[in-house]
Amino acid sequence: MGRLDGRVAIVTGGAKGIGRHYSQALAAEGARLMIADIADGSEVADGIARAHGANSAASAVADVSDESAVRALVAQTMERFGKIDILVNNAALFAPLKETKCTEIDTAVWDRVMAINLRGPFLMAKHVAPHMQAQGYGKIINIGSGSIFKGIPWMLHYVTSKGGIMAMTRVLALELGDHGIRVNTLSPGLTMSDSLVAENPGHVATARDRVVASRSLKRDQHPQDLLGALIFLAGAESDFMTGQNVLIDGGNSNT
Repeated sequence: MGRLDGRVAIVTGGAKGIGRHYSQALAAEGARLMIADIADGSEVADGIARAHGANSAASAVADVSDESAVRALVAQTMERFGKIDILVNNAALFAPLKETKCTEIDTAVWDRVMAINLRGPFLMAKHVAPHMQAQGYGKIINIGSGSIFKGIPWMLHYVTSKGGIMAMTRVLALELGDHGIRVNTLSPGLTMSDSLVAENPGHVATARDRVVASRSLKRDQHPQDLLGALIFLAGAESDFMTGQNVLIDGGNSNT
């Protein structure tokens, strides 16, 4: 029996990178999944369905920065599964971002980072929360970043957006607690996902050795290192926890 049996989860950005691992881990604990991504998530959903049953996963192509797309995604999830218990706000623009001096960041790039990384989680919470309120229970897991505690030179747009996620978590926790909705942030350190390694080898080359050297546990971080905390935040064990940040980075930062 899985710790998330009977629960329904939406994972944004769930088709690739760390999000694919989040989707598979939630399904392995019994959750039924809607995998939302700008990429086609049908292969991931089909793999979950083969492993856990035909009605265990579905996928939808959706841009979380577009409110009409978010509204349609939530409606599709309700139509398919009948409820929403867990929202993992994972979709973010990071892997393709090139290191850029603050004086040289293009305004259009800045706006796109904020649209996906901040407006996206806001829109998802805005449209999922009413369904959680109606049932008196829900878990919203915002994906932050350990970078907000130390900063990353030449990544001002990304780090700023993730600082906003932590602020969003605190406010949502206060607003939604009376409805039984818990809102927390899961913050990874620099994680060697397949997306990051493939799409931004320049940032990996610049940051990897420095980050590993600054950790108490001196090794690369992998997506699997985040899954225990994810399941904890999604499950009943964290039912009296809200408004918090869980940092998984091998001891790079101490909070």
